[in-house]
Amino acid sequence: MGVLDRLLGRQRPGMRRGASDADLDYLEQWGASHRGVEAFVEPRTTVTETTVVLVAHDGEWTRRRINGGQGARRLGKRLSIPVYDVSLVGYPQRMRDYTARQRARRERDEP
Repeated sequence: MGVLDRLLGRQRPGMRRGASDADLDYLEQWGASHRGVEAFVEPRTTVTETTVVLVAHDGEWTRRRINGGQGARRLGKRLSIPVYDVSLVGYPQRMRDYTARQRARRERDEP
C-alpha cells in the first residue's frame, strides 16, 4: 500500500478493515434504542477484524466491527451493558429464535 493510498483511506483488496467512527456511532445508537441489550464479542478471523453482536431482549440483533475486545468492553461500559466472549458462552437462544422467525416470515411473504 502506498503513502497516497494511506492518506486517501484506500485499501488493497483482501485487507481487513477495522472499526470506523460510523460503526461505533451505529452501535451506540442501536444499543441505546433497544432494551435488554447484551454484547457478544466475536474473535478476529482471517477475513474480518473483531466484531461485536448486540442482542436485544427480543432477540433482534446487529453486528459491526469493533476495535478488539478492549473496544467492546469500552462500548459496554458506555452503554452499561454486559459484554461476553462468544467463543466462551455462545450466542443466546433468543437470537437464534429471532433469526428463525425472520426467515419464516420472509419465506411466507415471498410470492
